[in-house]
Amino acid sequence: MSILEVIICVLLVIGIFFTLAGVVGVIRMPDTFCRLQSATNIATMGAMPIALACSIYGFSESNTSLGIKSLIIVVFLLISNPVGAHAMARAAYKNKAELSDKTKFDHYRRDING
Repeated sequence: MSILEVIICVLLVIGIFFTLAGVVGVIRMPDTFCRLQSATNIATMGAMPIALACSIYGFSESNTSLGIKSLIIVVFLLISNPVGAHAMARAAYKNKAELSDKTKFDHYRRDING
């Protein structure tokens, strides 16, 4: 087993771990905002290592189109995920999504009333 195969397997295991942890978080979290944070982790920390593993595999097998496409996916994930999650959280807050009873601080309301 070569060092590239080890790196690919480690990246796949990391991606699968964060995907499973995010799914558990989406199921167990108490409110919309916590679930949204878990879903964002799935898309970022779960998909990015898997896409990087695909990219390394593509370049190692002389399939540059697979490698380049996977790197482009990583870049788009880095750009679009935080922006999309912020927009969804802000829309949920403006539509009066319920906060959990365990929520102690509402910093967004503090900033609005500022």
